[in-house]
Amino acid sequence: MKDYPFGDQPLVLKVSGKVFALVDERGEPPSVSLKCDPVLAESLRQQYAAVIPGYHLNKMHWNTVRLDGTVPDADLKAMVDHSYDAVVSKLRKADREALEMRLAPFPKDGDARRNK
Repeated sequence: MKDYPFGDQPLVLKVSGKVFALVDERGEPPSVSLKCDPVLAESLRQQYAAVIPGYHLNKMHWNTVRLDGTVPDADLKAMVDHSYDAVVSKLRKADREALEMRLAPFPKDGDARRNK
């Protein structure tokens, strides 16, 4: 879910009402803040100059990634996935199950469940 709870910036991305990313589209360069395991967060900060402690966030659990092109797209995607998964893992079981139901692939043509 997309939201702008703080005005026109940042774009806040949530899963089941919990924040997993904050996107500053207007910054120079733009940036995204992502939840992260503390050990991995520190490792990423050492690996990439564009990864810094979370801006206005708990610096132990959040990184801000400057989108200046120096972080490979595959690594950025992995960071986003890690953030999403970290938040989902902390959801109540019922919320995780409901999320899995919404994300399940739509039945294919001829699938008996679809024809009911």
